[in-house]
Amino acid sequence: MATVEKSNPSDLRARFGANLRHLSRRAPSISALCREIGINRTQYNRYLSGESFPRPDILYRICEFFNVDARILLDPVEDIERGRHGLTSATELQDFLGGENVLAPPEADFPSGFYRFSRPSFVDDKRFLISLVIIYRRSGQAFLRGLEAREAMRRQGLPLDRRMREFRGLVIPQFNGVAILISRRGGQTTSFNFLSRVPTFENNFWVGYTARTVSETQTGARFARQVYEYLGPSIGPAIRAARKSGLCEARDLPPFHRQQLKIGQSVG
Repeated sequence: MATVEKSNPSDLRARFGANLRHLSRRAPSISALCREIGINRTQYNRYLSGESFPRPDILYRICEFFNVDARILLDPVEDIERGRHGLTSATELQDFLGGENVLAPPEADFPSGFYRFSRPSFVDDKRFLISLVIIYRRSGQAFLRGLEAREAMRRQGLPLDRRMREFRGLVIPQFNGVAILISRRGGQTTSFNFLSRVPTFENNFWVGYTARTVSETQTGARFARQVYEYLGPSIGPAIRAARKSGLCEARDLPPFHRQQLKIGQSVG
């Protein structure tokens, strides 16, 4: 493991600042990143420039946001990420899932940024869900991140805190589309998604289906058609869309979403 040779504070601050600059390039903007983590922008700039260290609670939030650990104080973040091992890098699967270097679909096929998606609700068969996710890339792979709707969590008797509502996923290329494997923290629930781009004027819609891992004895559908709409990398459109997210009636769906969901027709 590569670590800084000197342990004086200026060297440590410089290492942390360099790592934070590397990680921050993945965010749509520094302002949006600071709002998401809950950090003052001026103070964050001091971390970036190597002028100061964060308090332990702030460091924890930074590590949680970027999915790294406290080694970002000591080691180059590239070395930390190269040292990770997971399912997709296993030798047994490299000829099938592609290995860690070619897993991400091309940006042109499924770009990074914010997406609004809609599908029938799994907790209320007469309503629909509108929600947001962000697609981002790291170390040659593409990932998804989002939050479960509060009302859906409440109806299932689940905690409403952000940590429990969060879900993440891995995006891999498929013939004529992308597949996304999504799970909540601790692998409590998992769903499989397939999306294929549909021709539109702005070329920003994907339609497919989601399948969730529940037994036949449980209530609610196990398969549902869904629509993804690319909003772009900027936070503004995502915030406006977030204000209209959650469970809704069919009439409240965006018109093109409602058309593509083919309400009343079973998933083929």
